[in-house]
Amino acid sequence: MKIQNTKYKVQNSNLRLDAKELRVSQPTKSDLAKIKRREIYIICDNVLDTYNIGSIFRLADAVAAKGVYLCGQSETPPNSRISKASVGTDKWVKWQYASTVVEAVSSIKYQVSGIKIIAIEQGKGSIDFRNVDYRAPVAFVVGNETEGISKEALALCDQIVEIPMFGINKSLNVMVSLAIVLYKVL
Repeated sequence: MKIQNTKYKVQNSNLRLDAKELRVSQPTKSDLAKIKRREIYIICDNVLDTYNIGSIFRLADAVAAKGVYLCGQSETPPNSRISKASVGTDKWVKWQYASTVVEAVSSIKYQVSGIKIIAIEQGKGSIDFRNVDYRAPVAFVVGNETEGISKEALALCDQIVEIPMFGINKSLNVMVSLAIVLYKVL
């Protein structure tokens, strides 16, 4: 790992960097090869906020996901706002652009045998995320900050899960919802 003027922490025999250190460092191919990637994929259906996209890259790195699919009108790297929010993880988390979620799901189903596609969305047919068996391989679909996941994308999903809401607000930020469900998988 090339680290410029930073101190690094070793935790569980792995190199771990805080956000400030990540902004000025770049992992080597050797560092990246040591990471055991989980059979977890993230599909972004028209997620428009670049800070959400960057945070999703950061989350994908945190859980060692195999990849991120950015679909439709979602911005893609290189993008300074994505890079800033991701604290640089957009440079090494594998990602692909797909013009539609249909294209992304078709691609991932072709590449990963037996993958389960799960939407994180409130709506008809959704079940409490705590009541699901998340055996890998699994791909999570998250949607647009205002409109949610498209009907076309929902039709492709094997399951729809939601996070119960107990207050007046009926939704969480897209990245926050994804984080809650992803950490249930681990």
